Amino acid sequence: MRQLALLRGINVGGNNKLAMATLRETFARAGAENVRTYINSGNVIFDDTRPSEQLGAILAQAIADDSGLELKVLLRDIESVRSVLAAIPDTWITNKEMRTDVMFLWDLVDSPEVVDEIPAREGVDDIKYTPGAILWRADRDKLTRSGIGRLVGTDLYQNMTMRSSNTVLKLAAMMEERAAG
Repeated sequence: MRQLALLRGINVGGNNKLAMATLRETFARAGAENVRTYINSGNVIFDDTRPSEQLGAILAQAIADDSGLELKVLLRDIESVRSVLAAIPDTWITNKEMRTDVMFLWDLVDSPEVVDEIPAREGVDDIKYTPGAILWRADRDKLTRSGIGRLVGTDLYQNMTMRSSNTVLKLAAMMEERAAG
């Protein structure tokens, strides 16, 4: 089955450096097939038939063994990625005027009530829950007033990994491309 692994906290601000070539090799050694990465922020598309419940832990251990990094690995299949993308309102995009991000959630915090924990500012941050993710949008000229930065350090923040909507669109296209090929 085609999987997307989203690693939390690598190559951010010069911390937890991990080369994508090394990451691909690690996934292959852990038994994943057709491994491909996208950009330098821990997005890995691969094929694997093992149950997702076990696979995240297997891959996290393989990364720790190969690189010494203790990273969280969140897995999504193509259907869940499609579902998240379908939930993004058509007017929410990422461009020069607007930023739209997807905050993928670990099961521990995945519920509609999680939106109440987001320090959104009225008139600045638009927030929407969809199973598996929180969708966030703000106009770029208002980003400095956004409350999203106050998430850093919270339990919720430790149980999510964020990607731009454009990155999620590209990852879905790559998964579809692999599925067709």
